[in-house]
Amino acid sequence: MHTTLVGGHRFVPPSRMPALKLYYFKIRGLAEPIRLMLADNGVEFENIMFLKDEKWFESKKQFAFGQVPALKEGDMEIPQSGAIIRHLARKLNLTGETEEEKVFADFFSEGLRDIHDKYCEIIYRNYEKKDEFLATTYPAEWAKVESLLKKYANGEKFVLGDKVSYADYLLFEELDIALILSSTVLDAFPVLKAYHARFAKREGLQAHIAARNYPVNNNGKQ
Repeated sequence: MHTTLVGGHRFVPPSRMPALKLYYFKIRGLAEPIRLMLADNGVEFENIMFLKDEKWFESKKQFAFGQVPALKEGDMEIPQSGAIIRHLARKLNLTGETEEEKVFADFFSEGLRDIHDKYCEIIYRNYEKKDEFLATTYPAEWAKVESLLKKYANGEKFVLGDKVSYADYLLFEELDIALILSSTVLDAFPVLKAYHARFAKREGLQAHIAARNYPVNNNGKQ
């Protein structure tokens, strides 16, 4: 496989990447930011989806930790959503150029993961507290995210300013599922609301979104 140097990093053109197989459940969940990033960058992959049934409990034995998402790239298997998206981002030059940018993208993404965990707590365990979550938890968290987003280009472009990074796909997906939970959840955060609307117009994302036929969560709540 031939690679070229882009911004000091090895960049693997999508057409030359090994065959990719992404395994997850038939929902958006932890795999959707990975799917969005691959689709937006023109990377072909096999989107293998499981239902949570007896077949899945037998199939899970093949994966490290017995969990998905998992990525198979040739003979290499990569578990854990964070490891997968960062691995692919390095190949696609979507991690940032400077060390400061890379660190920012990393901790920005980890913060979004914390928000997603709080979202899942409501969706899967405490759905009766949805209104309280929307009134207290989400506003506090989105205020922090909006403040961070303004660090580069005042939040008017991407997480790292002029350059798309893997953090953008995590942010877009988290905002998207938030808007499904409540269509007004971002009204108090104009920078985030504008970001979501702007990023949604990307051609690669629109094609993927139009084609997907699976829900946000396993339990039908959103």
